[in-house]
Amino acid sequence: MLNVVLVQPEIPANTGNIGRTCVLTGARLHLVGPMGFSLDDQAVRRAGLAYWESLDLAVYDSWGHFLKENPHAADALAQEEGPSAIHLLTKAGARIHSQSTYRDGDYLVFGRESQGLSAELLERFPQHCERIPMLNDDALQNADSWHHEHAMQHPELKRDICGNFVDPRVGQITSLNLSNAAAIVIYEALRQTGYPGM
Repeated sequence: MLNVVLVQPEIPANTGNIGRTCVLTGARLHLVGPMGFSLDDQAVRRAGLAYWESLDLAVYDSWGHFLKENPHAADALAQEEGPSAIHLLTKAGARIHSQSTYRDGDYLVFGRESQGLSAELLERFPQHCERIPMLNDDALQNADSWHHEHAMQHPELKRDICGNFVDPRVGQITSLNLSNAAAIVIYEALRQTGYPGM
């Protein structure tokens, strides 16, 4: 069984979609707070549809609480070499997700929509960082106008053309939606672990 970990998710529909993917693939969903919504939110349940009641779900107050309850994940973070059981998904990862080795029981960790995983976590454990390859901003026809429009406004979080939260001070706008990114990585992990029908 794979473990999908969402750290401080902000958009209930993304969590609902990922929950549905977890049910259909037999993965366990771990939600690490604080979250930007209540699990009673209709958007979560609407996105999860009838699957939500079948979801193998664990909820934690904080990252520290998650590591305490999942010592295998904590031990994997401390591992410095070789295939790891924990995968930190980030745009800042040097290794592409498909270059990693996935095994049953691994933890696929995704950060919040607006900022991803914390810089502290990524800097402390670079050997576990992975990314999904994406085109650069110059592939978008309206990238220049998007940057100009947001540079003129107060530098606060906005949504890009795909609906993702983006900090215009960062300068990079292309990004996968969290539920799409999770699906891509889950698919690769299932392929490598010999999921039936793959």
